[in-house]
Amino acid sequence: MKKLFLLISLFLLFTSFKPKELTWVAIGDSITYLNDHPDETGNRITKGYLTGVTEKLPHIHVINQGHNGWTSGGIAESVDKLGLVKADIYSIFLGTNDWWRGRLLGKLSDYQNNTGNGTVYGSFRLITNKLRELNPQAKIILITPMQRGDFVYINNPKNNAYGSYKPKNEQMLEQFVWAIDSIAKVEKFALVDLYHQKKLDLKHMVKFKRLKDPTTSEYKNYPYPEYIGIPYNPETDEYPYPVQSIDMTYDGLHPSDKGYEVITRMLVAIMKKY
Repeated sequence: MKKLFLLISLFLLFTSFKPKELTWVAIGDSITYLNDHPDETGNRITKGYLTGVTEKLPHIHVINQGHNGWTSGGIAESVDKLGLVKADIYSIFLGTNDWWRGRLLGKLSDYQNNTGNGTVYGSFRLITNKLRELNPQAKIILITPMQRGDFVYINNPKNNAYGSYKPKNEQMLEQFVWAIDSIAKVEKFALVDLYHQKKLDLKHMVKFKRLKDPTTSEYKNYPYPEYIGIPYNPETDEYPYPVQSIDMTYDGLHPSDKGYEVITRMLVAIMKKY
């Protein structure tokens, strides 16, 4: 009888500490999308941050709502058509494409006054409105853009962009980070600040960019910031990011396994409390 009582007690103790099953909808751009499409990275990654988090927190079940190349404006415009479902946790990882496309950032009052999709602040309000409609009690996590080096798309080098070391449309990427931070503070949302994570700063985006020396025309490996301003011609030059150049990203913008692991750890630190 004592043994039976002890077994029942141990069973109840074990089951009482079993984490509750949770659903997580991860909203984002290509950095989120690529979790399920490693073939589109030239198989330079093996898993993204969604897989990383759910491996460490197996009671959390993720739905990937990453959309390749999308801005917060695109998500907001289509928010009723994306098939978003009720979830316990929502993460929003957007902003880098807004910056590159020169979208107007706007002001915090655009968010607070729900002024519409004309600014990034307004776009975030439309997205959070939808999430609260789906589940008013859900946890919402905002993830800031990472810093970005010179991006060259591995599948089409003609698709390239300079890094966050200079403005686009007279706006710095860090201003978008401040905007997301301000929304998190007003709403008391959890924030994952990737931009100011030292492991993800510009000098760690890639180990080097392989370019032709303008004087000798010989290929040379240029680390950041030496590669700034050195021409790259996608029509004639080799792809500038060989495998040996991979550091926190594999192409200057999209995380490598190493970069995704940093994101994973930062998210797990928050989500393990839910």
